[in-house]
Amino acid sequence: MRRVSGVLSALPQWLTACLYLLLALLPLLESLFRMLLHRGIPASAEYTKHIVLWITFLGGVYTTIEGRHLAFTAGLEAINPLGKKIAHAFSSFLCITFCLVLCLSALSFCLIGINPVTKIGLFALRPLAAIIPLCYGMMLIVFIRKTPAGALRWTLAGSGLLLGSIIGQTTIVEILRFLFSTNPGLDHSLTMVSSVLSPVTQALSLPLIALLIAAAFAGMPIFLVFSGITLLLFTRCGGVLAVVPNEAYTILTGPAIPAIPLFALAGFVLANGKAGSRLVDLFRAFLGWMPGGLAMVAVLLCAFFTTFTGASGVTILVLGGLFSFILVNNGYRRNFSLGLLTASGSIGLLFPPALPVILYGVMAQINIKHMYIACLLPGLIMVVTLIFMGLFHAKSVSAQRQPFILSTALRNLKNAAWEVLLPVIVFTGFFSGFFTVVETAAVAAVYALISQTIIHRDIPPAKLPEMFRQCLVLVGGVLVIIAAARGLSYYIVDAEIPTNLAAWAVKQVHSKYLFLLLLNFALIITGCLMDIYSAIIVIVPLILPVGRAFGIDPIHLGIIFLANMELGYLTPPVGLNLFLSSYTFNEPIAKISRLVLPFLLLLFLNVILITYWPGLTSILLQGAK
Repeated sequence: MRRVSGVLSALPQWLTACLYLLLALLPLLESLFRMLLHRGIPASAEYTKHIVLWITFLGGVYTTIEGRHLAFTAGLEAINPLGKKIAHAFSSFLCITFCLVLCLSALSFCLIGINPVTKIGLFALRPLAAIIPLCYGMMLIVFIRKTPAGALRWTLAGSGLLLGSIIGQTTIVEILRFLFSTNPGLDHSLTMVSSVLSPVTQALSLPLIALLIAAAFAGMPIFLVFSGITLLLFTRCGGVLAVVPNEAYTILTGPAIPAIPLFALAGFVLANGKAGSRLVDLFRAFLGWMPGGLAMVAVLLCAFFTTFTGASGVTILVLGGLFSFILVNNGYRRNFSLGLLTASGSIGLLFPPALPVILYGVMAQINIKHMYIACLLPGLIMVVTLIFMGLFHAKSVSAQRQPFILSTALRNLKNAAWEVLLPVIVFTGFFSGFFTVVETAAVAAVYALISQTIIHRDIPPAKLPEMFRQCLVLVGGVLVIIAAARGLSYYIVDAEIPTNLAAWAVKQVHSKYLFLLLLNFALIITGCLMDIYSAIIVIVPLILPVGRAFGIDPIHLGIIFLANMELGYLTPPVGLNLFLSSYTFNEPIAKISRLVLPFLLLLFLNVILITYWPGLTSILLQGAK
């Protein structure tokens, strides 16, 4: 087993690099061919989508090997070592169980759900989709390997595999029927086994759902929690389990999804190079002479990095230590500086090319360009609020200012020119309609790679494969959650839960304004407990029909949703940015929570303004439409 796990952990880095380079180059070449030859590359869009599929599941394997799947682990810090061991064993047992069911259902999807003659360009579809069961199988082996050692490992593994086989027995029957369709005797036996086990699995479904919810707070990966609950819900209603991998395949091969790993790559490259330091020097030179100028620089650059890296927390980890040093050494109080930087860590989620905006547009079937335009003013209001807080604090402590020296400013502008041009290219290319969102993301990724590896030489070429692998872990961990949450979303819609919820809400809540207030509080709590990507997939299908019932525009509703998610990252006791700041600044969670509270309250007032003043989202959009 150790040898197998070693092989998995040594998956060739060049494969990762090739996949990512192909993902970046194909849309770019497509746009060049279209511009120069007036025709594109045959099936390039389909190739791009299926590269994303491979990146997602290979990334999921890497993330499993490194133990970096997103999970609700906040509660584990408060329990003793024995309790942690019990929680780990409990989580491992369920991980093995449901990873097996996912592997079986994905195999059924590939064998039965995909026509063997279907092709994507030059390639047959079935082998391309086979990456799903293959990687779930790899994850299963790694989960077994990570269970507690000794006899307990094999007890947990055996029990998990047995329970997974019982839950997935309908899928096993489908696979065996497909493989041995000419054997009528076997078919009769399989029918008998299925008739015996089906009532058992239906009876187990509700208790197991309760166990999964408990396991979510014991460190079980979120993607398996969502997948397990979805599989059990389909088992309970007699549905086909292959729907879960089918929905994962559907969303991961959607037309706008490739923009997510591409923009993430651009942000990851900038974070791994010295772009942050160059931009800090640039903004300090031009804005440092102003009262509160350094605080303004901190907020603007945090927003810039969050825009490109998404809600991954990279901003605080990359810029937090640097800016806390700069602010404190220029007269800002340390407590204020830590609160400001923590609050600024997610403030860029409303600006192009923020990844959650793309995903919301995909889920709500809204033009992504319109979403970005509508987000601009609400995003600026939240940024300006934090800048003014920095300005008032700077005046109260008589913070130092940096004199403006034209020669220094121009030199820093020259040094950071390539970084400054990146958002200009992204904005111009996308909003002019010259590039699609995926092509824009590809341009951003290739531009970032060229600027940081060839022009500035911050990242040596020899380190590129390892950097691609690290990005793959980050992106794969997010996309497997999106894939898992899509199945749960499908069940929610199929069971007509959104329609029933809308009818109930209209009956119980008679005021649109009261509904919006309740929605804000509910979404902030959601932002505490869920990462933004899975929240978009699971929650958005629930609130869209309710919003329509109250006459709320889907674009306005989306901005309310995203703004509240920003606050969720800051809300004690389990907001993600609180933990990242605690780690970065080496301060207790309780202290970080206290320091961020004034910023959180003012940003909440911003969200109320955004919620009750729809004109903020529509005024720029009217000209665009």
